[in-house]
Amino acid sequence: MRVKDLPLADRPRERLMTAGAGALADRELLALLLCSGVRGVSAVELASRLIAYCGDLGELARSDPHRLLAVPGIGPAKAARVAAAFHLVRRARAEPERVRITCSADIAAAAAPMLHGNPRERLVVVICDPRGAVIRRAVVSEGGSDHTPAPVRDIISTVLTSGGAAFGLAHNHPSGSLDPSHADLEVTARLYEAADTVGLHFLDHVIVTETAWRRIAHP
Repeated sequence: MRVKDLPLADRPRERLMTAGAGALADRELLALLLCSGVRGVSAVELASRLIAYCGDLGELARSDPHRLLAVPGIGPAKAARVAAAFHLVRRARAEPERVRITCSADIAAAAAPMLHGNPRERLVVVICDPRGAVIRRAVVSEGGSDHTPAPVRDIISTVLTSGGAAFGLAHNHPSGSLDPSHADLEVTARLYEAADTVGLHFLDHVIVTETAWRRIAHP
């Protein structure tokens, strides 16, 4: 039976969207990668034949795409999609775990490599996903030895365009002072308001020197 002839609730794509990928068998997940079957063979059946040809799912994951072409109905496009999907999984597993921000000290540590040794004030935004994992660190401004602008609109825009859900801010004081300036206090207050307006979580603003750090308190 062709997949499109199945009741809507029984089709792999619809079941994945409603019940999650865990509700699907290996052949059904693979059928979604294949996208279609061939004349007389549904995508699910073709997926079953592909797994059987390789021996098991693990062997399929390690197979060169040219090997998959030996299965009738598997052309270059299907073979390439399957090989690409498994290779993406290997890349994801090989990536080191992202740094997570759980406190103000983590923000300081994440930004410090971009601040230490800089003779001018620099402002760094640390952008996180909803679980607190760092997805990006970016310099948003750089100024003189005792001042750097803090463009609130640009900071918020950088977070949003990076797909962030939360962010922290850090800047250095080349003088070594950990005392926040009036401008530091003002921009911190403005960022709390701006973040709340667009549904972002502003974690904290810290000052970083060569040997220490300090959070900028906010009422």
